[in-house]
Amino acid sequence: MTVVDKQHAAQLVTAKGKVFNFDALECMINYLRQVEEQEIGLLLTNTYHQPEALTEVQNCTFLISKGIPSPMGAYLTAFQTLEEAQIALKEHGGELFTWEELRRAFQKRSQLSHNHVHHNH
Repeated sequence: MTVVDKQHAAQLVTAKGKVFNFDALECMINYLRQVEEQEIGLLLTNTYHQPEALTEVQNCTFLISKGIPSPMGAYLTAFQTLEEAQIALKEHGGELFTWEELRRAFQKRSQLSHNHVHHNH
């Protein structure tokens, strides 16, 4: 797969060394629901200021901001440092997350969308 927007790309490396590339970090987060924790070797992401380098997600700070669009529409961007993320937050608005906070937020969103009942009118 060719990744078009390198600022928002992510990569999962399994414990066995198989690599999965994602166009957007939110795609990897959603994919992680299907993966057992012990199968994960590394979770990596590109960051806003260093789009050519992969950084471990646990070391990043994340911003969800309508001011910085991402390829799949979650407005999610990774930053290498809290300071970089805070500057972007001041400039673009939004909300900051650690990796664990981000995963929990996406789990809640998923549960809400799965609990939605469709009615026939």
